[in-house]
Amino acid sequence: MTLLLKQIFAFIKLLNSETGTNQIAAGIACGFILGMTPALSLQSLIVFIFLLIFRIQIGAAFISAFFFSFIAYLLDPLFHMTGTFFLELPSLQGLFTKLYNMPIIPYTRFNNTIVLGSGIISFALFPVIFFSSRWFVKKYRELIVQKIKNTKAWKAVQATTLYKWYYKYKELYG
Repeated sequence: MTLLLKQIFAFIKLLNSETGTNQIAAGIACGFILGMTPALSLQSLIVFIFLLIFRIQIGAAFISAFFFSFIAYLLDPLFHMTGTFFLELPSLQGLFTKLYNMPIIPYTRFNNTIVLGSGIISFALFPVIFFSSRWFVKKYRELIVQKIKNTKAWKAVQATTLYKWYYKYKELYG
C-alpha cells in the first residue's frame, strides 16, 4: 500500500514540476500501451526502447501502465472480439501466414486474439490518450496549481525558513 501511495505522490509531484506537458503526455500514452498489452511481448519491448531513446517521462509511463493494466482485464472481451475479427479476415490470412514465418515477428504473439486485439486498440487509441492527457496536464496546471499557489496557506508555507532551506537544497542538489 505504501508503494502505491508513494507512486501516486510521485505522479502528483511530477504534474506540479516544470517537466514539459508533451513529455508527461507521451509517458501516459506509452503507459497506456504498456498497461493494455501483455507484459511479455515484443510490443512492450519496443515501447520500453522508445521510453529510453526519446524524451518521454518514464515515471508517468510506469504509473499509467500500472493503472491501465487494471482496466485491461475488464476490456479483455473487447480485445478478444477485435483480435478474432482481424485474425479471421480472409483478406489478411496470407499476411498473417507470412508474418508468422518471419524470424522475429512471432514473438509479438499476434496469433493470440487478446494480444492482437489489445495491440490494435492500444496503438489506435495512442493519439487520443496523448492529446487528452496533454490537455489534462495543462488544465491541471492552469486551474489547480495556480489556485493553490495563490492561497494564503501556501504563501505562509513559502515564508517559512524550512521551505527556504528546502528550496535552496533543491536548487543546489536537484
